[in-house]
Amino acid sequence: MKLISFRAGASNSWGRVIGDEIVDLSEMTSASSTMFDALQVVTLDEIYRYSDDRDPSHHLRDVTLLPPIVATSKIICVGLNFVEHEREMRRQRPPRPTIFSRFPDTLVGGARPLIQPAGTRSYDYEGELAVVIGATGRRVAIEDTKAMIAGYTLFNDGSLRDYQRHSTQFTPGKNFPQSGAIGPWIVTPDEVGDLSKQTLTTRLNGHVVQQAPLSDMIFSIPEIISYCSEWTELRPGDILATGTPGGVGAAKTPPLWMTAGDVCEVSLPAIGVLSNPIIAESVLTL
Repeated sequence: MKLISFRAGASNSWGRVIGDEIVDLSEMTSASSTMFDALQVVTLDEIYRYSDDRDPSHHLRDVTLLPPIVATSKIICVGLNFVEHEREMRRQRPPRPTIFSRFPDTLVGGARPLIQPAGTRSYDYEGELAVVIGATGRRVAIEDTKAMIAGYTLFNDGSLRDYQRHSTQFTPGKNFPQSGAIGPWIVTPDEVGDLSKQTLTTRLNGHVVQQAPLSDMIFSIPEIISYCSEWTELRPGDILATGTPGGVGAAKTPPLWMTAGDVCEVSLPAIGVLSNPIIAESVLTL
């Protein structure tokens, strides 16, 4: 099952994607509910059953894609979690996942423009797989983490490397408004298959710049979920971005940055393609 959040006309909604059409599910719990709201009170099985009884009401081409989880309590990101990325950044393997956070207003949905901030050029791509939490859990054992997952989506952890390096903390460089992307939808676990056998790819203007099998992760998805649940209570709608492969622009010679006019794509066979054009901050009023 593919679940999306979208804007149709002046209204925001969420629903299930079937082919190129959308079954609107905004009234499943209340007239104003979002997918985040729904995940607090209904199960995936209930969403399946409810959507099976309804006809599509929108076509994908006629809506604006929003971040699948429009509002969330937490966006937790894992850094340096692929072998080659760890090497290219010249870091030693940490004993535990390297964690930082992003804010919801830093993310746009599929096909929406990413903003290259004014006053800096070191705007880097980071294609990632993200996990959407579907249950509440604290101190979750690794063997119990499967039940915590509502689904998976794609993530572009757009990074301003100069601001990221202002200190040992990553936060400033990861949180410029509309500098990252997530989507285009969430795919439920029953449809993704064996993720360890799938390859994550990032393309900039059609050229492959990152590519690695998910089996190259240093910390697995169960390990990430279990570790994060040690120090925070995970809740439905929380997002865990699991790290980027080697090939980031900062590690290339010369560096390869995203600039206005570029298009960045992150893809995984089980999910599809998250594609976003890049525009300059000066053309928008934030």
